[in-house]
Amino acid sequence: MNISLGYGKGTLQAAIDDAHVDAVLTPNDVPVPDDESRLILSALRHPIGTGTIAKTFGPGQSVCIVTSDITRPCPSYKLLPPLLEELGEAGVKNDDITIVFALGAHRRHTREEIEHLVGKDIASRYRCIDMDPQDVVLVGVSTRGTPFEVFRPVAEASRRICLGNIEYHYFAGYSGGIKAIVPGVCSRRTIQANHAFMVDEKAATGNLIDNPVRDDLEALLGFLSVDLILNVVLAPDKTVLHAVAGDCIQAHRAGCAFLDTLYRFPLKKAADIVLVTPGGFPKDLNIYQAQKALDNARYAVRQGGVIIWVAACPEGYGSEVFETWLNEADSPDDLIARVKARFQLGGHKAAAIAMTEKKADVYMVSELEDAVMENMFVTPCPDVETALARARAKLGEDARIVVMPYGGSTLPAVEPVP
Repeated sequence: MNISLGYGKGTLQAAIDDAHVDAVLTPNDVPVPDDESRLILSALRHPIGTGTIAKTFGPGQSVCIVTSDITRPCPSYKLLPPLLEELGEAGVKNDDITIVFALGAHRRHTREEIEHLVGKDIASRYRCIDMDPQDVVLVGVSTRGTPFEVFRPVAEASRRICLGNIEYHYFAGYSGGIKAIVPGVCSRRTIQANHAFMVDEKAATGNLIDNPVRDDLEALLGFLSVDLILNVVLAPDKTVLHAVAGDCIQAHRAGCAFLDTLYRFPLKKAADIVLVTPGGFPKDLNIYQAQKALDNARYAVRQGGVIIWVAACPEGYGSEVFETWLNEADSPDDLIARVKARFQLGGHKAAAIAMTEKKADVYMVSELEDAVMENMFVTPCPDVETALARARAKLGEDARIVVMPYGGSTLPAVEPVP
């Protein structure tokens, strides 16, 4: 079997004996909609768990629409036109609508980036602003102790709408839903308090049951209402495949269920070796971005197995804090202990890599210097063939292999033994 693996702006080829491959995980085929706008409009007119926009929104209301920043794939320029049209038909004036970009801990946008995100027409006709982490108001404190400090214009609006895309998230379970507000438009103090729960074993990719991160996020709804969400599921080329609108919990869960039909793959048994790549540029631009594929691979490998992580990472670490944490650690255990003692954005990615390394050895094929890979406690390999040979030398020639060519967007799930 010849496998093509995305690597930077090109590909790497790997030849593997078919007899040793348990599965090659690629997204399931799904019909591409003829008209994305019609799909989005249909979701808005048939909301899940709420009334329609015409019944919920009206004249005189201040409406805050929270959408993703430039680092996220959410296609705001596709979601906003039908949404704004429906709000206009409900009697909401343009001057009463504010579009807020959920920066989380990211940098502010340039004017050109705002126009790119929403389109020049919308940018010129509506108030479009970045959230300001210094201008927040405390709306409540969760039972877990997280102070919900929300960007004032969002907190003080009479109606709130959250936009987003739903994909797997390595400790909140899934993106989308309430995440537009927490962490999107909350203070760093809020983000750090919530994200500290990532070390819990139930704070896992694709898990919504008793997940302390997700439960804590959604506790915000006890203090601040969200009147509507509009979330989409995207194809790898960013085409809108599915849209859900309505209640912040019910509509979100429906979107998550659809995502699972595309990207969640049951496995009868954990693999000895997992060969994974994020899929090439831009998902393997740096280590910080490529980590997501490594994390997903953790759910396919057995305890004591090997993950072969193929990621070009031409821009290196991708985060100063992330790099600092790795430079200061003597072992994966150091990183896990540090994030438990004091969560820090950027450092949390280093801790996530360490948690994977506690389960399996990680061999890496990359453009990175060997010293950089060793600084992450992974084993550098010059090519895929060498990595496979080393893995078989450790685990045996009959070692079972799972291949994940799109590791950032596919989630393996080992089925429990009946």
